[in-house]
Amino acid sequence: MKKWFAVIGDPIKHSKSPDMHNAWYKEMNVDATYIPVHVTSNNLEQAVASLKCLGASGWNVTIPHKQAIIPFLDELDEQAEKMGAVNTVVLTAEGKYKGYNTDGAGFVRSLEDVISAGHKHKAVLLIGAGGAARGIAFALVAAGYNNITIANRTVNNAEAIIQELRTGNAISLEQAEQSLNDYEIFVQTTPAGLVNGSLQLPFSLEKFPEGAIAADIVYNPLMTPFLLAAEEKGATIINGLGMFVHQGAIAYNYWLGHYPKTNSTMADLTAQLR
Repeated sequence: MKKWFAVIGDPIKHSKSPDMHNAWYKEMNVDATYIPVHVTSNNLEQAVASLKCLGASGWNVTIPHKQAIIPFLDELDEQAEKMGAVNTVVLTAEGKYKGYNTDGAGFVRSLEDVISAGHKHKAVLLIGAGGAARGIAFALVAAGYNNITIANRTVNNAEAIIQELRTGNAISLEQAEQSLNDYEIFVQTTPAGLVNGSLQLPFSLEKFPEGAIAADIVYNPLMTPFLLAAEEKGATIINGLGMFVHQGAIAYNYWLGHYPKTNSTMADLTAQLR
């Protein structure tokens, strides 16, 4: 029987996930299809019940449902439970719908595509304390990155993540701006401050250290104001496309039991987004 998968969110028409997964199915000769489904917060419970009833083999979850979907699932993976967020739902062999979070692991893979494992001792500044930051923080610690500081406009939110991690520090954006030289890896996890449709810097990078590593989880545009400013300071740049592709590849593996080829996907999406 043909399998079918979906991505749910609000908005959803901008998502590149259907193009990516359907290309993988074609390349790997998998009899499956992947569709976008616009789901608002008001009809999330009904939408999940419908996906289950119609026999979806699994689906991805994007903004704003990653936390709200949890009560409507049958089970949670241990990491997803710790993170309090789900971006991938898998139909198990027992007929249960189980929630996973592949965002953090996807980011770590994208990071280690560019840097060596020897960087794990370096000081990491995580900018933002939302759901994406939470997932990335847990994944970084699980991968051996233990020198982590989280900077956020509301410091209490950063402190809450640090307390759960049981390692690291929480500071304000103002403190981060004044102490940029203390860090070697920077990870911008906010929506980059979307103001009137324009991407903004989280803070001034005047004191950004030369030769640092700068990553942003936003993949459209490929070069955000944060990455452009860091590049001017001589940073090694990691855009959000790698995280997007790797989190999707990990979800694909959960669903189908093998990994797709990511290099050609990265090249194709880069060409589309330029």
